[in-house]
Amino acid sequence: MEVTRSLSLLRLLFLFTTLFCCGQNRADLLGGPCEDCQAVYEYGSRKLVSVDTLPLFGLEPRLKITGTVFKKDGETPAKDIILYIYHTDREGIYRKIGTEKGWGKRHGSIRGWVKTGSDGSYSFYTFRPGAYPDGVEAEHIHLTIKEPGKKEYYVDNYVFEDDVLLTAERRKRLQNRAGSGIVMPKRSDGIYVIKRNLILGKNIPNYE
Repeated sequence: MEVTRSLSLLRLLFLFTTLFCCGQNRADLLGGPCEDCQAVYEYGSRKLVSVDTLPLFGLEPRLKITGTVFKKDGETPAKDIILYIYHTDREGIYRKIGTEKGWGKRHGSIRGWVKTGSDGSYSFYTFRPGAYPDGVEAEHIHLTIKEPGKKEYYVDNYVFEDDVLLTAERRKRLQNRAGSGIVMPKRSDGIYVIKRNLILGKNIPNYE
């Protein structure tokens, strides 16, 4: 009797573990692996709005990143979407000030978060980052998306059409997640503006 009870408990434990693990793996399928996407949650107690200004915004060339987030149909503005960006300083370094916590220890202090309103619009005020000192990557700005009720996922970096490091080979490797991340800065009233609309789920693996 005792042996039978023990075997039953083991079977239940195995079933629970299997279901739990499979559930975890299934959730992890959205967008593919992305360990540092967890940084999207590190905005703390601040109330997110659709506009944010990143540290060192005064550096030149100053930059405004703006656009609209659309639902999968590409037409309906998407509300309550959290966007998280981070990038290097002008020297291509993820600059730290010594008080970083969590993923800030890797991403540095130049990062920010916004949350779209009913019109789906968003804007970040920052500056154009420098390429890595070794020149292995073109200038870029990282972007993570968090939708209500879905796992967070990364999308293509913002990269610059006029960047000499954005070679034809590098362009071929772009996946166009949420749409193309290639942007062309246009000067307006003393600041360079880049516009990128985002389509939720576009080219995102296992998006439903």
